[in-house]
Amino acid sequence: MTGPLDTAQAITKLPAQDLERARAFYRDRLGLEPVEERDGGLRYVCGTTEFHLFSSSGAASGASTQIGFEVDDLDRVVADLRARGVRFEPFDMAGFDVKDDIVTVPNNYPSKGTGERGAFFRDSEGNLLAVGQAIR
Repeated sequence: MTGPLDTAQAITKLPAQDLERARAFYRDRLGLEPVEERDGGLRYVCGTTEFHLFSSSGAASGASTQIGFEVDDLDRVVADLRARGVRFEPFDMAGFDVKDDIVTVPNNYPSKGTGERGAFFRDSEGNLLAVGQAIR
């Protein structure tokens, strides 16, 4: 069955109470620069996907992952992000193997692999972000 959105491009939108502080975090900690900007908004492109940061008086709940970056070498990316000053969130949920802030999750979408490894951190605005790598 097809629907009106099955060919749409999905774009993540993240709130920022201080857009300049957020810009500095994404530049200095993640090595990302906006490819375009407008009043109250920054547009970033990663591979074939994109996300936007927008000025907001509201705060992100940070209670669940708001954006995830899929990478090919999680250990290298985590080490690089740590060197840039990113602090990873402790992961404390029963039933999961956690080592050095990296959680191993069994099972995955079959087309992506048999499981996934991931790590979580917050941006300057409290948005919960993740980096993950499929286990093949």
